[in-house]
Amino acid sequence: MSKYDYDVLTIGLGPAGMAVSVMASEMGLKVCAIEARKIGGECMNVGCIPSKALLRISEHRHAVNRFADMQLGSVPSPEILRPFEKIANDIRYINEAKTTKMFDKVDLVLGQGKASFVDSHTVAVGDKQYSARRIFIAAGTEPAVPPVPGLAEVDILTNNNIFQLETIPESLLILGGGAIGCEMAQAFQRLGSQVTIVHMDSHLVPIGDPEAAQMLEEHLTQEGVVVLNGRKIESVEKTEKGVLLKTAEGDAVEAERILVAAGRKVDLTSLELDKANVQTGKRGIVVDKRLRTNQKHIFAVGDCNGHAQLSHAAMHQGMIALMNAMMPGPMKMDFRRFSIPWTVFTDPEVSYVGMTEKELKEKDVKYETIQVRYDDYGAAIAENVAYGFVKVFASKSGRIYGVSIVGRGSGEMINEWALAIQHKLRLHQIMMQQHSFPTMGFLSKRVAETWMMKRMGNPWLRRMATFMYRLGK
Repeated sequence: MSKYDYDVLTIGLGPAGMAVSVMASEMGLKVCAIEARKIGGECMNVGCIPSKALLRISEHRHAVNRFADMQLGSVPSPEILRPFEKIANDIRYINEAKTTKMFDKVDLVLGQGKASFVDSHTVAVGDKQYSARRIFIAAGTEPAVPPVPGLAEVDILTNNNIFQLETIPESLLILGGGAIGCEMAQAFQRLGSQVTIVHMDSHLVPIGDPEAAQMLEEHLTQEGVVVLNGRKIESVEKTEKGVLLKTAEGDAVEAERILVAAGRKVDLTSLELDKANVQTGKRGIVVDKRLRTNQKHIFAVGDCNGHAQLSHAAMHQGMIALMNAMMPGPMKMDFRRFSIPWTVFTDPEVSYVGMTEKELKEKDVKYETIQVRYDDYGAAIAENVAYGFVKVFASKSGRIYGVSIVGRGSGEMINEWALAIQHKLRLHQIMMQQHSFPTMGFLSKRVAETWMMKRMGNPWLRRMATFMYRLGK
């Protein structure tokens, strides 16, 4: 009989903790999962899922407005008139009717408080203790609130509470031009707010491609969003109308509400990691390439280790960590070797995978850029989505370093390129793969064809091709 209560104990039931708990229970292991709030964590309840729902609702509102402008007439649906009520009902249904069923074989400790370590194999929640052979920390992150003078004195919105609004504010000021900031800017602008983004970096979505960011900014501006890049915020203060923000560059922006979308932070205080002798660093919990902490039976997966603050990366890490916990040495996997695509779900969508052009230049990697545009593709023109591009950074021999896609369907298209980079496929293999036509994904094949046609500009290759053709029977 085991001296531990469980084989597996997970702390946190966001994407990473869910992956560990469900997989381990299906394998026949005895699993305990602790979650202080709700199953699904930030992603399901106040992040990825509700934000995409709001974007879709705002897209419907945008379509209604365009029909009205064209004098075609249209009646708004109830979800457009009461978006937050619709989202809350959907999230409740997903949690109660779908997600909870996945944990039939898991002992859940749900909503009873935060977990804290007693020792390296034991965790306490309130006055109860739970021990396990292996522990997986999937603690997630919280919104980061920058130390702007006056910001602590105003009633701010973050992703934690913005979906609890009852009405759409007349005006919304957003601090930050990353994924959350851009998505919420477009959603609220389309739902009737006057939105202003104040952003410290030189372009939106600073971790991505500047050209893609420029195209996104143009579309947001066309829809009425005011974008102030490269700004240093000096102060925020409460006013009769809401809040007033001032920048070092002389801007004074007033709005009814303010949304802080300035990144995420890791708060590990409640875990009392010192009692388990688990090492932490500036980015979060320190892990090795197998996702183990310095205590080899304790793993840290997802946002809390600071490697990639993305829900799909967290799920993937959960899966990798559990597999590494049961595999012999040579079969253990290095989680860093897997490519991580990401998408900003605005209109147009912005997606990326691999090294950016900036990284390639910093590492002095020789590359060439191959790019095709949506407005050169008949299907995109016919579907009225002829804005965007697929851009690939590759070697002369076709090794793929990085891919930037902006436009309709980029979030689906980027996965093919992630697979190609991960498995070291080259552009000629993308070209030889048949792509369904007329999908937007066909543009990926066009990129590879463009690369190949460029190769044929080499006189030697052209002579060789001609010679081989004439020899053929």
